[in-house]
Amino acid sequence: MVGLHFVTHRVSYRGIQKQPRSPQRFIPATVSTNAQKKFCDCFNIFVNLKHMKDDKYHIDIEIDKLTNSIENSISGDSFPTEIHRIEKSDLKNITKTKGWLFNWNEEAKLKDRLVYKLTILGNPMIVQGLVSISDFQDHIYLHLIESAPFNLGKHKLYKGVPGNLFAFACKNSWDKGYEGFVSFTAKTKLIEHYEKSLGATHVGGHKMIIFPDAALKLIRKYFNV
Repeated sequence: MVGLHFVTHRVSYRGIQKQPRSPQRFIPATVSTNAQKKFCDCFNIFVNLKHMKDDKYHIDIEIDKLTNSIENSISGDSFPTEIHRIEKSDLKNITKTKGWLFNWNEEAKLKDRLVYKLTILGNPMIVQGLVSISDFQDHIYLHLIESAPFNLGKHKLYKGVPGNLFAFACKNSWDKGYEGFVSFTAKTKLIEHYEKSLGATHVGGHKMIIFPDAALKLIRKYFNV
């Protein structure tokens, strides 16, 4: 299972605007308090996403398999993993010339987000995948996610890396009191894929949200909770 090691930071995001009108006006008086709270949370996240400028990246990674940690594609063996904040020493080997698709050096410099690396327990030098997330105060926003070059294609070494990183974002949200809410911007062709594989909900345009029920399934898949 995943061993979780990360530092929590509250970060502000200038693209988010406060909702001027209360979502309470949409809720019948007979609805329970807990249901009202969940509806308000969903409503505010949706409004924030609608006001937010389109992210530079649209997520287009394939969720190859939801595994118990990550799974060797050849042997089928499962390996325990852990997640840490990315370090400068890691970034020296995470470049486009070494097969990575995105500029993670630039991503790690951005002040409104944090970049994390997924590694196999006991082997912290080999990065299996990366994820970039922001704390929007009511949910976690996932900007960018990528599997290591050797975990791509038909001959990938390990399966389950993307699911592992999405589960981490949900766990981060849960630990901060956001009930597991995670949002992201998806490429059109993969919206249905994320609905089926992650249980994410398409809320308009390219925006998607992982709601608490789906988040909890991912968290329980990868973490000892």
